[in-house]
Amino acid sequence: MRVILAVDAIRQPLTGVGRYTFELARQLAAFPEFELTFLHGRKLVETIPIPAAGHPLLPVVRDVLSNFSLPTAVYRRYQGYVKARTLRHERDAILHGANYYLPAFPGRSIVTIHDVSIFTAPEQHRRDRVRYMRKEVALSLQHAGLIITVSDFSKREIMRVLGVGADRIKVTPLGVGSDFRPRAVDETRSVLAGLGLQPDGYCLYVGTIEPRKNLATLLDAFERLPAPLRRRYPLVLAGYRGWESEDLHARIDKAAREGWLTYLGYVPEHQLQKLLSGARLFIFPSLYEGFGLPPLEAMASGIPVVCSGAAALRETVGDAAVTVAPRDAGALAEAIAMAVDDEGWREQARRRGFARAAIFSWERCARMTAAIYKELAAQ
Repeated sequence: MRVILAVDAIRQPLTGVGRYTFELARQLAAFPEFELTFLHGRKLVETIPIPAAGHPLLPVVRDVLSNFSLPTAVYRRYQGYVKARTLRHERDAILHGANYYLPAFPGRSIVTIHDVSIFTAPEQHRRDRVRYMRKEVALSLQHAGLIITVSDFSKREIMRVLGVGADRIKVTPLGVGSDFRPRAVDETRSVLAGLGLQPDGYCLYVGTIEPRKNLATLLDAFERLPAPLRRRYPLVLAGYRGWESEDLHARIDKAAREGWLTYLGYVPEHQLQKLLSGARLFIFPSLYEGFGLPPLEAMASGIPVVCSGAAALRETVGDAAVTVAPRDAGALAEAIAMAVDDEGWREQARRRGFARAAIFSWERCARMTAAIYKELAAQ
């Protein structure tokens, strides 16, 4: 069976959808029953693109240009045209758009829609992204024979918001990479020292600095903690600087001057794994997630988790984390204070976290995806 996987999402910084696409490509490439090709830009290639680091100003330039609707619309329409032209002779293949988007294609196709927050929570996205993605998702739904999503929550939302029948939607939960594991202090010490951190001496958040991640509530919660606790377990933020984050960064800078916060920016994966395994606590207060992979990666690393119970997060973490209402800074502060000090709860959280994370693997995600390809081919 010939399968074409669209892989434009594989680029640095390799966050959510990019991670999914990259890991899915790696796993599917090992399946002998598929002849796998990758749609990368305007080309069909035989090897998985390497998510190389670009110029550090590239995300800033991209964000600035996104404010101008005409050039971005022209660019996106052109990209759709060249992709469709590349695919025009591939009728016998199955095309999988892993990032909401399907170009015009003469054969059978599948699209992954990770969540519908552009419809249900548009204020959490840039306006240009909302305009563009709403159009593209509507077109993808017209073209796709089957739809993949990443949680039962997202399936229900796709049914409710987009009116898609349950039989067209398949759920393939995401996976946790084997490199996320507990590490001895000696394994993490040099990386943490380079970042100015002590093993077991900080609370950690990992993710983009943007409105959807609800970091204002996290800062509110930390400000409520006793000063000795904040000094003993300061907050560390690791993630790409996202959109509409200027006011938040002003608060981050102030907290850093006060000595209870460190902002690391985007952390490469080889450092991120050690940063996670060296934390005292992982905190993820997001307002909306179609799945929510970082808490599972923390659990696999042996780190207790406090997170919001919003959207798919409660489904993802099960009973292995403390979950709180996403806007309740007081409840979040209480959960953090308990989670850094209560050794009985911490040991239980580690055991439950390992068990929970073990359920999710990229191989499982790929095998479920492969079964969906075969189902579509048989239709």
